[in-house]
Amino acid sequence: MMTTSDSEPPYKSGFNSDYKDRRAECDGGAQIAETKYAGRQFFAGTLTGDYRDFGSYPWRWYLLAQLTAKPEAFPQEAVWCDEGSLILMDS
Repeated sequence: MMTTSDSEPPYKSGFNSDYKDRRAECDGGAQIAETKYAGRQFFAGTLTGDYRDFGSYPWRWYLLAQLTAKPEAFPQEAVWCDEGSLILMDS
């Protein structure tokens, strides 16, 4: 079991140079406000190579930035995507 102190984040950060500057798409979900349901969301952009691993058996998330496609109401310019939801476009 992974434990952290109050000053440590609940993940380990890292960098994968193989993913840096790769174009990718990411399909994920988010809760629909004021419901118990979730909807699908689509993002496209460029991977930074930065990742975060959560848990004892790492659940890896990559940072997708310079977004070229995102949901209309999504205000951020970057999003963390589950590795299993990434599609590399320039492989």
